[in-house]
Amino acid sequence: MFDLNATPSTDSESVSAREWAKILIKYRTPNFSRSMFELVVTLLPFVAIWAAAWWAMSVSYWLSFAMALLNGPILVRLFIIQHDCGHRSFVENRALGDWIGRLTGVLTVTPYEMWRYAHAVHHSGSGNLDRRGLGDIRTMTVREYNAAGWIEQLYYRIYRNPIMTFLIAPGILFLLVNRLPFGFMDQRKFWISAMGNNLGILALLGPIYLVGGWAPILLIFLPSTVLAASLGVWLFYVQHQFEHTHWENEPDWDMHEAALHGSSHYLLPPVLQWLSGNIGIHHVHHLNSRIPFYRLPEVLRDHGDLAVGAELTIRESLATAKLHLWDEEGKRLLSYKEARALVG
Repeated sequence: MFDLNATPSTDSESVSAREWAKILIKYRTPNFSRSMFELVVTLLPFVAIWAAAWWAMSVSYWLSFAMALLNGPILVRLFIIQHDCGHRSFVENRALGDWIGRLTGVLTVTPYEMWRYAHAVHHSGSGNLDRRGLGDIRTMTVREYNAAGWIEQLYYRIYRNPIMTFLIAPGILFLLVNRLPFGFMDQRKFWISAMGNNLGILALLGPIYLVGGWAPILLIFLPSTVLAASLGVWLFYVQHQFEHTHWENEPDWDMHEAALHGSSHYLLPPVLQWLSGNIGIHHVHHLNSRIPFYRLPEVLRDHGDLAVGAELTIRESLATAKLHLWDEEGKRLLSYKEARALVG
């Protein structure tokens, strides 16, 4: 029998991804007091920054705008709490976790049930070339791109352009697209999720408008939300879109191998790691998505072999923005220039 409490003494390549998933089972249990603490210490600065930015409007709109941007990273952390609720890893009580997810979803302008389903699809097929789509950043293979017509190639280039991917599309996605259950229009529960989220946002912004007019919405709500959306999309991108990520067709695909080798370990300074809810330890998260975000560093402390897997520094991550096409033969993500060189 495999010992779940065993700590591998050899390098991570000698322990299979499936064995790692078994080892990590013991980290799945959330601590209710710790979870509530993490929720409170995230909400308090969020509310405090909102109040300070609103007060700053009486001094300078530019000051208010600048202070509002400080809430972008805090919203990312709130999104991670919502994310853990979706994975049933934040609290053991399912109903409580769902309501925390729904309420934080109002702040992150993300319909909880819609996002949870799409994200579950992402986890179940991450790295599978035959199951790309829902919950993923679209990625074409070199062969697919070369066989596509010029219109499809142009669309793909626009879609993958860093300005579109990280600056324009995130705000559109969270502020507009999330308002309706696109892709789920025939399913009642996702309509309820989207409309419930919309009503929650209106219930939050309505009183703000009645008291302060459009100024706090335009100067505080919109900038912090759009910034958080961009930061969140960037984090999601670098977690899977790096040069030596892992993609396979269905016959050769294995969920655990894709989790370990197709998810990065994003090395961030302690402050950024806290703000991002340790989601940079993404290979561990994909190996066992039921591990609470605050226990992910504990895994690396106990299992140093996992700490060196698929490491990606901030400097290295910037270079991933130019990688767009998957080379099935070379097993790496390429730039357009590199892809053209393959065909001479």
